[in-house]
Parts: sequence; structure tokens; C-alpha cells
Amino acid sequence: MKRLAVLGSTGSIGQNTLEVISGHPDRFRVSALAVNNNVLELESQIKKFNPDVVAIFDESAAEGIKKKNLPVEILTGEKGLIEVATLEGTDMVVSAIVGSAGLMPTFAAIKAGKDIALATKEALVMAGKIVMSEASNNGVRIIPVDSEHSAVFQCLDNREMEEVEKIVLTASGGPFLKKSITDLENVTLAEALNHPNWDMGRKISIDSATLMNKGLEVIEAFWLFNVPVEKIGVILHPQSIIHSMVNFIDGTVIAQMSVPDMKGPISYALSYPKRFGNVLPPLNLAEVGELTFEEPDLGKYPSLSLTFEALKKGGTMPCVLNAANEAAVDAFLNESIPFTEITRVVSETMAGHEVLKGDSIEEVISVSGWARQKAEEIIEKIG
Repeated sequence: MKRLAVLGSTGSIGQNTLEVISGHPDRFRVSALAVNNNVLELESQIKKFNPDVVAIFDESAAEGIKKKNLPVEILTGEKGLIEVATLEGTDMVVSAIVGSAGLMPTFAAIKAGKDIALATKEALVMAGKIVMSEASNNGVRIIPVDSEHSAVFQCLDNREMEEVEKIVLTASGGPFLKKSITDLENVTLAEALNHPNWDMGRKISIDSATLMNKGLEVIEAFWLFNVPVEKIGVILHPQSIIHSMVNFIDGTVIAQMSVPDMKGPISYALSYPKRFGNVLPPLNLAEVGELTFEEPDLGKYPSLSLTFEALKKGGTMPCVLNAANEAAVDAFLNESIPFTEITRVVSETMAGHEVLKGDSIEEVISVSGWARQKAEEIIEKIG
């Protein structure tokens, strides 16, 4: 039986993960859970899955649940997240904490030799070189949970990377696919959160609307699959049926398809190298009717250009991009800046950064803090 720790258990990925686990009680046991501050949902999960230990990042949110004398050890803060991620006896850590907060627990789990089911793309965006090197040194498998990277992983199927011509990540185009650049100046928060195909958290929904999410996935793919940036492409595919494709040097293309449901890639990450049955409803292409594609308009989606720029500059620039984007998205979610100013904040923060090597976690964390502060200064001027 595989013992699992789920970081970010009350988020969208975390809840889908626990749903998959529930269907296979003979294969999995939840050893630990970690959340930010949703203690109401966590209490329900504790009663259902009976973990050995849980961690709550927000220490003030933990005060109430600690008084309930639940049959579980309750830890708090980043130290608590790290203890959960490195718990002795855990076989795999599902890393599903949104944003940069997921870096340190994920890195600690890798150092402790835990296999990783990775949804927290920011761990690789911020510190890809360090994370992948540590995983290699410790014999740790990192299996992607993002639908696009899971698709690439399945298409590659352990083939030699010399056979790969290009990796193509698909993007739905988000809720504003049919809007003009001018229209974007007046979009509302509710409109930006209304993704047409996927049920996601607030931050990721906004990243999808700007296409920053796809850009971060380009950086993640760069590190996961060890391919040059020139061999990674993005194409818009509004139906979200093809999740990614791999073009091979002989001119053939392998694509992975399914209905858009995160339980598919989650299940594959947990069961790899095998597959579980009855995870998703069958894909009926006759009912789908058509699959369409178009090149992304970089004028409309400048976030995508910024991520390629950050990746090519290397070092700490992707970390700066990520931190600035987190600050800008927070500001938009709080309705402090308009939608179109998100990429301006990121661009100006990047312009003010002198690239460092980013050879240590400490340096990466320091640069992330600098970028967040710089972005917040820019946001204040806009406001």
C-alpha cells in the first residue's frame, strides 16, 4: 500500500486527489495533509482519511481546530508543512500548494527521498535547476500532475529525447479567447474567473486568462523534460481535448486526449506505471464534433512572451517573473489594478532585475522576496 502526503489538500487539485484515493482504499493510505487556512474542509478530511499528521500554514487559523481534540497531530507554519512533506514512512508527496509557498516543502520532500506527484509548477519555475539536480541525486521520481505535462509524459513513454522534434503544449485560450485587445481593458474579475472548460482555483484561473499559466508550464516543461526552449511550443485549442502533443523527428505526432478532468492526470501520477480503470468517462469524438487550433496572439497574450524571455535569460529571471505575477494577480483579485496591468507589473519588475545565477535555494527565496516587493511598489503607483 502506497502512503501519500497531500500538500494543498483543500484546493482543487488536492480535493480531486483525495477523490481518486477514495476509489482505491486497498492501494493508498493518506499519511498526512497540509493546507493554508481552510480548516473547515481540513476537519472533514481528517475525519474521512484519518491521517497521522496535518499541517496548517496559517497559524491563526489553526487555533480553533487545535481545541477540538481531533485524533491527529496538528503542526503549523512553514516548518509544519516541511515536517508533513518529509514524514517518515510516506512514499509519495502530492505537491499541490498554489504559488511560491510550495517550493520549500517540495524541495524538502525531494531531499528526504520522497517521490513527487507535481502540480506546484512554481517549484520548477523558481528553482528548476536546483530541484531537478536534487531529485537526480536522491533517485526521486517527479511525475507531473498538470494535464499538459502529464500528456507529454505519456506521449514520450520513456523514448529517447533525441527523437523529439518539438513539445507542443495546448492552451484553451481561457475566457477571453474571442475578445479583442481593446475589450480586455474593461473585463471584470467575475469574467476573468469564469474559465470555459476547467474548474480551477482563483489564482490559476486568472493565470489562464492571461496565458501566464501556459508560460509557466513552458518553463516547467523545460526542466521536466530537459529540452531546449526552442523545442517547446504553445498552440490554442479551445476544446481542451488534446492536452499536449509531441512532434518526432520522423514527422509523426503523438497526442494525448481525454475529456478535461484533472482526475485523469492525478490518477496516472498516483498509479504510474500502471493505470486505473473507470477514472474518466470515455471520449466520444463524434460528440465533440471538431477539434480546432490557432496560434496564440502575443499582442493579446503578452505574458507568454514574458515567460519565453525569462527562460532565455535564465538564472533568477523566471523566479522574478513568478513572484511579480503572484503580486499582480493578488492585486487584480483584490480589484486594485485592471486586468491589463497584470503583465505591465511583471514586465517592469523583470526590467529592474539584474540576473543572478540562482544556485542556492536561499538566493532564490531572497530574489523572490525582492521581486514581490518591487512588484508591489509598481502596483501602488498604478493604483
